[in-house]
Amino acid sequence: MAARYKRVLLKLSGEALMGDRGYGLDPKVVDRMALEVKSVVDMGVQVCCVIGGGNIFRGISGAATGMERATADYMGMLATVMNALAVQNALEKAGVQTRVQSAIPMASVCEPYIRRRAARHMEKGRVVIFAAGTGNPFFTTDTAAALRASEMGCDALLKATGVDGVYSADPKKVKDAVRYDRLTYLQVLSQDLQVMDASAISLARENKIPILVFSIHTDGEFAEVMAGRGKFTIITEEV
Repeated sequence: MAARYKRVLLKLSGEALMGDRGYGLDPKVVDRMALEVKSVVDMGVQVCCVIGGGNIFRGISGAATGMERATADYMGMLATVMNALAVQNALEKAGVQTRVQSAIPMASVCEPYIRRRAARHMEKGRVVIFAAGTGNPFFTTDTAAALRASEMGCDALLKATGVDGVYSADPKKVKDAVRYDRLTYLQVLSQDLQVMDASAISLARENKIPILVFSIHTDGEFAEVMAGRGKFTIITEEV
């Protein structure tokens, strides 16, 4: 199975790791995610990941309860490090060499984020997981994903979500929500389609990185999308 892209960044939400739980990590789901990534690595694709932290702590919700936003965001960044270590462990169990690089240095736990070192790891076939977002408050992990994809020279950014693409509204709440196969960056921004935040979309557009949105709940879908099959929405400059 030939891959469409040579180097990609996978953006996973923290909630995707919860399974049916209301909080934290479901080890079975984390192991399945690791196998999804392994199947793409086995295709000869260089893979890096950014994982959210919403299953443990979300900065915006912390700020909503009266906590200072910057403090809440830093707590959210630490949550992404916990998720990154869990996914690293699952990948290593599956036989995939992995490195975690954190935007907030914590030498006892993982490497600091160094762009050239990360690129070298990927060239050697290792999966690099970027933790702690951008290292700055007020930026989401979506923005971190677009930033790292740009820095790593990725051919595409794949956003794994709970649904099989981009819809005009939440298909779980709106029955007649329209599903899109293709969109432009401007359509996503002008229609406020909530795929990723505006700064992430703008950054991807500026660096000409296509965004592919697919469902992480379908077994083998990551590899299918990489092969140009499966069900996904692609966001590019032109439809």
